[in-house]
Amino acid sequence: METLTHEMAAHAARLVVEEGLDYGAAKRRALKVMGVPPRTALPDNDLVESEVRAYLALFHADTQPAELAALRRLALSWMERLAEFRPHIAGAVWNGTATRLSDIYLQLFCDDPKSAEIALIDHRVAYQPRSVAGFNGMQVDALSFSSHCAELGESIGVHLMIHDHDDLRGALKPGRQGQPLRGDRRALAHRLQEDEQT
Repeated sequence: METLTHEMAAHAARLVVEEGLDYGAAKRRALKVMGVPPRTALPDNDLVESEVRAYLALFHADTQPAELAALRRLALSWMERLAEFRPHIAGAVWNGTATRLSDIYLQLFCDDPKSAEIALIDHRVAYQPRSVAGFNGMQVDALSFSSHCAELGESIGVHLMIHDHDDLRGALKPGRQGQPLRGDRRALAHRLQEDEQT
């Protein structure tokens, strides 16, 4: 069973990197493609992330670091524009597994949830509103739009998840292995600086 779980994780990782799927969609597609019974337990996200890192190191070591840096710079520019909403970055751009197919996920912590929408309107950004599950499991508003990344020469999806200001304390809890699950502007700038020095 453990071999099957690792095989599913490796297949899902390839879909994440090559097709830009999120972990959930990649795991479900891997289950279907592999012809595994529908009730088979899916690999956890930590295992998929580990396989994504291995896949990137093997097949994309020459291109992925530059793509990640470009995405981090784009994310940082949006975090600076939206600084009043205490933006924190999460997902592949934060954890270092992003490629040019990855979207940017920013979590905003607002006193007034509508103020983020007003800020986007002020920036003349056309966005799509929707509802998604937030990091605490509750439904939150999300604002999605495309932003041109000059370094990559293409548009990148940016998703703003709108949380209450009081949710910020819970957002700073570390992950299962003690690593931060999200970072503020200073933390992202620090990771960018570290990338440039390696």
